[in-house]
Amino acid sequence: MTTPADSPISDSALSWARRALKVTAAAADLVRRHPSGVVVLIYHRVGRRTSTAVDLPTAQFEEQMAELGESGRVITLDRAIDLLAVASPVPVDAGDGSGPPDMPVVVTFDDGTADLADLATPVLARHAVPASLYLATDFVDRSVVFRGNGTPLSWAAIQDMTSTGLWSIESHTHAHVLLDRAPDSAVAADLDRSIDLIAEHTGRVPRHFAYPKALAGTPSAERAVRARFRSAALAGTRVNVFGATDPWHLARTPIQVDDGMGWFRRKATGGMRVEDDLRRLLNRFRYRSAQT
Repeated sequence: MTTPADSPISDSALSWARRALKVTAAAADLVRRHPSGVVVLIYHRVGRRTSTAVDLPTAQFEEQMAELGESGRVITLDRAIDLLAVASPVPVDAGDGSGPPDMPVVVTFDDGTADLADLATPVLARHAVPASLYLATDFVDRSVVFRGNGTPLSWAAIQDMTSTGLWSIESHTHAHVLLDRAPDSAVAADLDRSIDLIAEHTGRVPRHFAYPKALAGTPSAERAVRARFRSAALAGTRVNVFGATDPWHLARTPIQVDDGMGWFRRKATGGMRVEDDLRRLLNRFRYRSAQT
């Protein structure tokens, strides 16, 4: 029997609603001036092996990376945090190479599925685009499948990725625990386990952190994060403003299949904030009873 949720009418209505939200967000961009700063993009999967909204076809991901690589706007996460500490970074044409390109972009991934080694890394290499992976280490260490049939990376694959010089491996907790509801006694142990495993297998201590499901932690959890990392990422489709961004509340912009290239370009230049504002409100409801 066909259920309403599975019916073509429901699918069509959902598609229409998503497009309407994007059109509304784009209209809002026309009256909102984007400040100067850094845009941090979130990706999850490449290869379209699942039907999830964040599993991009390889060709779509390649087109996006080709455009970013050609633009010269992509910088590393470490450089972004350095630049954000300065109210007015030295412009590129100053001659010393210390300033940012126009509207710098950072490419990041969450979780740690095998397609990042198999499919994403060759694309990044072709277009000389650096990226950071916020890794949930327990899934790799115990070969636990991610939600949505996501095969985890192996430590050997991660070592191959870092050997390219393109990837930095950062923390996304050990067990993907939600730090707005985890007991204080568990937070420090989880963070430290993640740090230790990444350092053991890559030879580099992670310097950056992303909150699972982009949900900020309790005050005590946030103190634990601040004590261990240079930055911490949340949600928020917006520009991280030079000289006015708390690096432990770094905004990131999610890229999805239905962004195509048109909506992607808007997001990569700091637009589409309204879309994410509404999505975050929905996610607070969706994940209200989750623990990971």
